[in-house]
Amino acid sequence: MLVDANVLLYAQDDSSPHHPAALRWLVDALNGDVRIGLPWPSLLAFVRIRTNPRAYARPLAPDAAWQQVSDWLAAPAAWLPTPTERHAAVLTGLARRYQIGGKAVTDAHLAALAIEHGVGVCSADTDFARFEELRWVNPLASAR
Repeated sequence: MLVDANVLLYAQDDSSPHHPAALRWLVDALNGDVRIGLPWPSLLAFVRIRTNPRAYARPLAPDAAWQQVSDWLAAPAAWLPTPTERHAAVLTGLARRYQIGGKAVTDAHLAALAIEHGVGVCSADTDFARFEELRWVNPLASAR
């Protein structure tokens, strides 16, 4: 399972109404028996957004955000997925099939990465439902 940035953001932001469900899912997953992929695009988006004073009234200091990333990567089930030699073909195939552009490009990249590694994506973003080839889990929906 690969983790999208929104799950990381909700799990870390205790002011979010989604915090309890996202944190519970992430802690359980990172300490479970199945490897959990933390792709660099998700980790970088977490740092970029969570340290931005325009996005948060109380942004994290950069050192705190990077420490959080280090802590997640040190978890027993954490794994840093990398693109395989098939990545370009899988990604462009998804982009063409679903006419992907704009903000959806990163979603397509995560979907391609997951497909290459035979895993799903964990995200609160319902846009992942468009990818028929992908197993998508919304940890917030399962908490309702």
